[in-house]
Amino acid sequence: MPISNWIVLGIYVAFGLVELVRSDLFTKREQCRNDGIVETISTVLLLTVTQPSIILLVNWLGLRWFPQYQGALSGLGFWLALPLFLVFEDMMQYWWHRASHSFAWLYNLHRAHHNARYMSVRLVYRNNIIYYAMMPSIWLSGVLIYLGLGWFYAGYLIVKMLVIIGAHSDVAWDAPLYRIKWLSPVMRVVERTISTPATHHAHHGRHLSDPAVHYKGNYGNLLFFWDVLFGTAKITRRYPGSYGVENLPDATLGQQLLWPIFPENTDRDRAVPGASPAAA
Repeated sequence: MPISNWIVLGIYVAFGLVELVRSDLFTKREQCRNDGIVETISTVLLLTVTQPSIILLVNWLGLRWFPQYQGALSGLGFWLALPLFLVFEDMMQYWWHRASHSFAWLYNLHRAHHNARYMSVRLVYRNNIIYYAMMPSIWLSGVLIYLGLGWFYAGYLIVKMLVIIGAHSDVAWDAPLYRIKWLSPVMRVVERTISTPATHHAHHGRHLSDPAVHYKGNYGNLLFFWDVLFGTAKITRRYPGSYGVENLPDATLGQQLLWPIFPENTDRDRAVPGASPAAA
């Protein structure tokens, strides 16, 4: 396993240990039996099967059809590689995530991430298996790696996962920083640049009537800047009172992991929370 993966695992474990001490990692309020199963299966399959398979497949396709481009960008410097990953990996994930909350069929692939009625590092890789297999940013990362930017991806992945894991944790690292008056200008920049617990927890909030909830926005993963740029940002510096999916029945284990192989039972299940009738 590459050293970058070990570092990401260390970050995940570190946040998990803090959560274990502060809020109990394994026993969350309102969790159900299926939660742990969904999280374990989706996390293990993504990291050991889906993502590695996509990268290997892209490499195989590249060698078969475009061998002349292998390593074509290997001489690219840091400041040119950075925007490529921010646009083709992170911004692409923003639009994929946004589309997942706009189109009913795509939301059904993503809703496992929101079925949990709590926030935790456990949610970072919680998603439908097919959702990850279709995710454009993983495929495009494979292309950039094939073009010779694997060296950059290793460091980029560490930074991105540090932000994402921290944003999902129910131990809000940003809360005490908001209370330090002289840090206010700094935090104003930070919360408009990267995803923080306050902005990302808002996306997971259960009830639209809660002023701290914004589940039809705050889609950013590494950069919250995309939400600011594309008009989907809501910054309150507050945290929702509850988490989960509003106005939808619970999904079964099969639906969460392998929809549409295990389809919904009713038309109501196919609605997108907060969407217009046209979108739903």
